[in-house]
Amino acid sequence: MKIKVGVIFGGESVEHEVSIITAVQAMGYMDSNKYEIVPIYVAKDRTWYTGKMLMEMDVYRDFNTLKRYAKKVTLVKTETGFFLQSVKGLFHHNVAEIDIAFPIVHGKGAEDGSLAGFLDFIGIPYVGCNVLGAALGQDKVVQRQLMELNQIPVPKYTWFYDNEYLTDSAKIVKEVKKLGYPVIVKPAKLGSSIGISIANSAKDLDKCITEAITYDNKIIIEQVIPNLLEVNCSVFGNYEYQETSSLAEMMTKNQFLTFDDKYLSGGKGKCKMGMKGAGKMSTGEMVIPARISKKLEQKVRDLSIQTFRALNLSGTVRIDFLINRETDEVYVNEPNTIPGSLSFYMWRGIKDYKTLLDDMITTAIKDYKNASKKTTSFDSNILSTFNGAKGMKNKIGR
Repeated sequence: MKIKVGVIFGGESVEHEVSIITAVQAMGYMDSNKYEIVPIYVAKDRTWYTGKMLMEMDVYRDFNTLKRYAKKVTLVKTETGFFLQSVKGLFHHNVAEIDIAFPIVHGKGAEDGSLAGFLDFIGIPYVGCNVLGAALGQDKVVQRQLMELNQIPVPKYTWFYDNEYLTDSAKIVKEVKKLGYPVIVKPAKLGSSIGISIANSAKDLDKCITEAITYDNKIIIEQVIPNLLEVNCSVFGNYEYQETSSLAEMMTKNQFLTFDDKYLSGGKGKCKMGMKGAGKMSTGEMVIPARISKKLEQKVRDLSIQTFRALNLSGTVRIDFLINRETDEVYVNEPNTIPGSLSFYMWRGIKDYKTLLDDMITTAIKDYKNASKKTTSFDSNILSTFNGAKGMKNKIGR
């Protein structure tokens, strides 16, 4: 019997379209002999849809067509399993059953732990990070604070909330000056380089911060690493086991890897990602394996695993690094808990995409079974002696 995998993608974030591309690609590579794939598309208004046509990229060119043929559903747990149900009036109809969820979402409102929390609440097993790991992976400020506690090197930075800048911008400008220009300004909880810009002087800073504030209420500003080399490493595993991919050396003509580099450059680099059913998505220009020394490569691998463990990550993630070419100083930039294309191109020569997806699903099932063995509650007769608010008055605080 095939395992029914519900692939959840889309969502309301600004990375909605990137999620669709990644998900359609992944569904095209899953082993159809082993898995029954159930696509679950989350529209920008948070409405959930299912239907086999959602596995084809062309359907997303006309959302009205999608709504006409796809079924609007909700995910529920019943006595017999987990089902996608459609609702018509007072009647609930089971449209599809799923055994495990596979979130392939990007950004706020989903990848940040929101979706993991919902899946945990209804009790279904799912692939990837749990609530804590997902939340840490999304918040660039908190993740840096935790990495610092674990002696993992990160660029010097400062951070603030939008209201703090609006009420006392001079204080923020003073803090940024301590970092030294140029600096990079980022929304703290977005991905795909959206809302990110470089301030080369104090004159540029207000414009950059204003841009970032349009996307997030929490802003991080960090030093620009000189003589920059960007290197990525993918890590697969869980709390018990981790393995690393080949390293990718990122190439860009800009001061940082932009959204256009990642998704709109047409795949003109030295590595192109062939995609079933999803056309072609650029990874920017990259060289795999990265052209760095064995010593530096090992340092990146070690820091990747340290970061993976420190941030409570799981599944397949991508860790982005910033390296000073002249000094060989290495800094962790950020983790991506659900990276574009699930970073399959970095695993070539180690495992193919079908195997990577299979390993992710298998690990998730194993983790779910292990977690199910843990004690989560115990028998108690507290309510048998409960006598209303009056009866509890003397018990409170014990």
